[in-house]
Amino acid sequence: MPIRHTKTFIMMQKHMIQSGIQFKKIIFAYHFLTMKKISLALLFVSITYLAYSQEETLNKKYRPIVIAFINAVKSGDVEKLSSKIKYPLNRAYPIPPIKNKQEFVKRYKEIFDDNLAKKIVNSTPETDWSDVGWRGIMLLRGELWLDTDGKLIAVNHQSKLEAEEQARLINVEKSSVHPSIGNFEQPVLVLETAQYRIRIDDLGNDNYRYASWPIKSKMSDKPELILTNGKFKPDGSGGNHNYQFKSGDYIYTCFIIVMGEKGAPPAQLVVTTAGKEILSQPAKKINPLLQ
Repeated sequence: MPIRHTKTFIMMQKHMIQSGIQFKKIIFAYHFLTMKKISLALLFVSITYLAYSQEETLNKKYRPIVIAFINAVKSGDVEKLSSKIKYPLNRAYPIPPIKNKQEFVKRYKEIFDDNLAKKIVNSTPETDWSDVGWRGIMLLRGELWLDTDGKLIAVNHQSKLEAEEQARLINVEKSSVHPSIGNFEQPVLVLETAQYRIRIDDLGNDNYRYASWPIKSKMSDKPELILTNGKFKPDGSGGNHNYQFKSGDYIYTCFIIVMGEKGAPPAQLVVTTAGKEILSQPAKKINPLLQ
C-alpha cells in the first residue's frame, strides 16, 4: 500500500472498529487507495465502505452462476467466457475499454494472466465470493465483480502486460498535451460539456489538477484555465464522487455519476461563487487517444 495512503486506511479501520463494526471487506480503501493506478474510471462498484459480519457468505441462489463462471475460466475456452462479459468492460485509463466479444478474445491474456486465473480457479464460492446487494458479487477483496446474472462487470486486477500498456499510453498523453500540463503522475479523466473540454490529472500526494479549454480547442493548445490543489470527495455509498477545485471565490466541481437516476449524465460540471451556482453543464467522459 502506498505510504501516503496507509495512515488514511488505518484511521478508517480504527474508526469503524471503535464503532463496534467488524469489517469483512473495506472496498473503498482497497480499490481507490491501493488500486488507484488501475483507474478511477473503475470506481463504480468499489468506492464505498461495506461492513459485514464474519458469518456472511455467498447467498446460495448465486452459487450456480459463480460456479459456472469459475468453470468457464477453468476450461480455458475464451470464446465461451466472452459470452459472460457485460460490454464495454472498462480498463485502467487510458487503456481503451473492451467493447465486444472479438476484442475480449484478442485481449484475454492482457486481463486474465496466470495470477488472476489461479485466484478464480482455486476459489471456493462459499468462502471466497460475496454478494453485496445491488453492487454485484465480488471475488476476494474485489479483484473481480459479477452482476447477479453472472456477467463479468469489472476486473480490478492488473496484469504486467496491462501495466506496461498503461505506462506507454500515459507517456503518449504526456507528449500530446500542452507542455504546461505535461507533468503529472496519473491521468484521471477527460470530460466534455457543450462548451468545455476538461482534463483532470493526479499530480501525486492527492493533489489533483484541473485544466480546461473551449470545446473546439485541442489539448495540445494552452489551457484557458489551470487549477491545482484539487481534492477528491466521495458522494454517498453508490460510487459517485467528485473533484473540487478553488479559484478565489469560485469553486469548480466535477461530479462523476456512477449510480444515478435514469437518464442522468455520466458527469456534471458545476461552478459556484459565494454559495450561488453560476454554471451547471452535463458532461461525458472521453478517451482522447480514441478520438
